Amino acid sequence: MPQIRLRGIPAERACEGSSELVSQLAEHLDTPRDWFTLEAVHSSFIRDGVLQQPAPTIEVLWFDRGQDTQDWVAKRLTEWTQRLGYESVDIWFTALEAHRYYENGEHFG
Repeated sequence: MPQIRLRGIPAERACEGSSELVSQLAEHLDTPRDWFTLEAVHSSFIRDGVLQQPAPTIEVLWFDRGQDTQDWVAKRLTEWTQRLGYESVDIWFTALEAHRYYENGEHFG
């Protein structure tokens, strides 16, 4: 945890700079690198019966770390997507509750 889900960014493209991104996030969040997951989710966007190139979106699932930290992470993710050549990206955070999160049958809370 955290899990970062990418839509509208091909997996091959998402690999560019991803190691540096995770290193920055891990250091700032004081979280081991191997707890991070980047997932490139294939999405097909359809408008008026025509396939469209989706605009990039990023969903972050994590345990809440406060507004300042969330703002910092959103800024890093935006900078990363801009380096990949995307002008705009929408990012949203889903705060998980430790007592509802299980790993191997055991919850965190």
